[in-house]
Amino acid sequence: QLDRFLFKILVTYPTLGEEVAILKAHQENDLAVQINLVQTVVQGDQLIAFRELIRQIHVEDKILQYMVQISQETRANASLFLGASPRASVGLLMASKAFAAIRGRDFVTPEDIKTVALPALRHRLILTPEREMEGADIDETISQIIDKIEIPR
Repeated sequence: QLDRFLFKILVTYPTLGEEVAILKAHQENDLAVQINLVQTVVQGDQLIAFRELIRQIHVEDKILQYMVQISQETRANASLFLGASPRASVGLLMASKAFAAIRGRDFVTPEDIKTVALPALRHRLILTPEREMEGADIDETISQIIDKIEIPR
């Protein structure tokens, strides 16, 4: 059910100092105080407005084709047991549109797609057992697939 999530973000372990600070906060029961410091960043009506803004971001047909080519290439790749589903393509589309909006544009570029491809696809693809035993990396495989596909002009 991982494909229900838009992104898989890789989070590393905290440093020694950061982990000590976590333990101190627990020991001092400081977490309840810290929770009270959390402030609202976005109101519900703003979130709805942002969603509408994302829907309005333009995506040219050749850019849509580029996204689908990436998904289809994952389905034909010999290193992958399971490729990207149509839901993965939709995730790539929506993430690319959101990233374009964050960058202040009302249109998606191939660069937007490349930027969101790893977090949008890494949890949706499965390496073959052979490639896994060889120590293959899913992010490397996705990058190779993207590099293989011609960028639309």
